[in-house]
Amino acid sequence: MATKQEKVIARILPHSIEAEQAVLGCVLIDEDEAQINIVTKLSANDFYSSAHKTIFRAMLDLYKKHSSVDFITITAKLEEMDKLSDIGGLNYITTLSNIVPSAANYDNYLQLVKKNSILRQLIKASEKIIETAFESSSKEEALAFAEKEIFEIAQNEESTDLTDIQNALETVIDKFQTIQKDPASLRGLKTGFRELDKITNGLQKSDLILLAARPSVGKTSFAMNIVTNIALNTKSKVAVFSLEMPKEQLAQRSLCSTAFVSMEKALKGDLNAKEWEALWEANKKLSEARIFIDDSSLNTPVNILSKCRRLKREKGLDLVMIDYLQLMSSGSRNKENRQQEVSEMSRMLKVAARELNVPIIVLSQLSRAVETRKGRPVLSDLRESGAIEQDADIVMFLHRNEMPGEDESAVLSLIDLIIAKHRNGALGTIKLKFIQEHTTFVDLNKASNMNSLEETLPPPVTSGVINKNNLPDITPLGENEDLTDIF
Repeated sequence: MATKQEKVIARILPHSIEAEQAVLGCVLIDEDEAQINIVTKLSANDFYSSAHKTIFRAMLDLYKKHSSVDFITITAKLEEMDKLSDIGGLNYITTLSNIVPSAANYDNYLQLVKKNSILRQLIKASEKIIETAFESSSKEEALAFAEKEIFEIAQNEESTDLTDIQNALETVIDKFQTIQKDPASLRGLKTGFRELDKITNGLQKSDLILLAARPSVGKTSFAMNIVTNIALNTKSKVAVFSLEMPKEQLAQRSLCSTAFVSMEKALKGDLNAKEWEALWEANKKLSEARIFIDDSSLNTPVNILSKCRRLKREKGLDLVMIDYLQLMSSGSRNKENRQQEVSEMSRMLKVAARELNVPIIVLSQLSRAVETRKGRPVLSDLRESGAIEQDADIVMFLHRNEMPGEDESAVLSLIDLIIAKHRNGALGTIKLKFIQEHTTFVDLNKASNMNSLEETLPPPVTSGVINKNNLPDITPLGENEDLTDIF
């Protein structure tokens, strides 16, 4: 007795020979609307019959060469291809020409052919997914493959048509009128850095934002400052993918930065009463923030998109941060060309930003050329690939602003945030101060610092140094709180 799976495999794949014949017949008898729409919306692989695939390829070839597509030209083309007898000869071409009285209903035939094509693709993808599930060594690999197969089918079906510019103009006018009435209506996520928000108008949905720097300049700290500022100040849901640091270290940085407490003193157990008070207040704030961390070092763009889809569906999602690009793998089997792999990843991340409709911040390293040249970084300094420069909507560099005559501590703390590319706005340089012991960036101009340190600190306590023997048990942030890996 045949198993259920054997019965499924034995079934004939979805198709309609009649609809395919009608579509081809419409191409032959109508050289206007029907022909143009059919040849631009279908491909040869959308046809089930091998004869129909061959005929449609011949039609496409004629159409691309601006030749007429009719009974005579298609017959000549098939003879040239030595395929006329394979498809049934002149009699079959005649049958196709006479199968429909007019091309008025061409769209119905086209949609039926397209529907069956997608169903066949899903069935074939499902067979590959089943095979991979049997052979895969891990559930993550199988899930990533399944999501990739289905996503590619959906992505290939996305299409847009030419529309009158009037439609776009109406949308733009409505947008400008809304802004006129309320300048803050279309503002993106506020980063907590006033000068940056002034230039970008906040982080905009679907934008891919690249933050690049040489090692140890503070790109992870700056990105986490933005993450915590957005999560705390706007109650947004943020996903953080860390391929470099474990979630406990990120939580440690966020806690000390939010509390404005020295991380070095905290690790040595040398905090006074005021600092402990600040830590507990920061712990309370971060516990209520909706920050989700995944610290897997094996994440790929496909994994990240899959996890973000689920997070958005279950809890909501407003921002994604990835640390960092060069540590990521595309998941592709062909990894010989690293530059090509990075290009592929940057494109996939841009697609992810558009699909999720949230800003994605991607951290990246700059090449050594910056140090060799001893100048400010430029777009050509992006390491391993210039494709990310093309895909990114905003490219920002963190650059240590070494000023002659300054002592070492001052030099280390002065950082330029250089906006080198801004697809929808101005470029510029923002002066920042990096308070290293607190892993915190602030605007150099204190008056413009939206996260005024005095405002974020909890009320001071009057007691002296806390007796460490009487301290309550401390649950590390990340084990039982919201700032954790939910995936």
